[in-house]
Amino acid sequence: MRALGLRPSKRLSQSFLEDQRVAVAIVRAARLDDRTEVLEVGPGLGVLTSRLANAAGRVVAVEVDPHLADWLRAELQNHNVTVCQEDILKIDPSGLFDRDFVVVANLPYHITSPALRHLLSVGPPFASRLVVMVQAEVAERIAAAPGQMSALAVIIQAQTRVTLVRRVPAAAFYPRPKVDSAVLLLQPLPDAERPVAREEIPALTEFVRAGFKQPRKTLANSLADGLNSGKDQVIERLSRAAIDPNTRPQALAVDDWVRLFRTA
Repeated sequence: MRALGLRPSKRLSQSFLEDQRVAVAIVRAARLDDRTEVLEVGPGLGVLTSRLANAAGRVVAVEVDPHLADWLRAELQNHNVTVCQEDILKIDPSGLFDRDFVVVANLPYHITSPALRHLLSVGPPFASRLVVMVQAEVAERIAAAPGQMSALAVIIQAQTRVTLVRRVPAAAFYPRPKVDSAVLLLQPLPDAERPVAREEIPALTEFVRAGFKQPRKTLANSLADGLNSGKDQVIERLSRAAIDPNTRPQALAVDDWVRLFRTA
């Protein structure tokens, strides 16, 4: 960074991975071979990019910082890497590939939720698996079991199998963030195993968010507020779905949410 005359951008929440052991674990979790095509989100200084390029057939690295994107192009010009200076939230990455691809991403905290929803929604071709580094607290929320569910957990788990790969201490980054991170493996479910079809995810997302409008309240109250509906109507819907109106939103499993979503 000093050689480039740059400083980490607070606006972009830039923290660069330094720990090579973590980089090795991420590449291992991605399960790459010379036929695999990789979408890397947030390559930064290329600590992961060169390892991905050595293990995969092709890497498309999407970097929002124009200075880093230019530097990466110069550094990796002889490798099987294409660098795109873009905001991942503003492009359809599936247009960069001819077949299904693997996502490897170091996601800034302020775009984690929208980035994951976006990466899971684009296609075809689709992401066949995603290895993502996020804040440890967010990783725990995504991987939560019934009793501690969040709207994000429901939406991600309705589409993928979630595995916590490893925790990453703040000391693994420069500059050091205030919190630890974690690496998650998200494996999208085959279409035949999905509780809801891909095209239904936006509607399910809106419904689940409504249900978590007031997560400290009972589901009957929270959902009535979120849907701007009468409480009696919501209680009747919950009863038809065999769900106790007095339970809390975080107590429901994904299958419960899907059943409630489908109950008219």
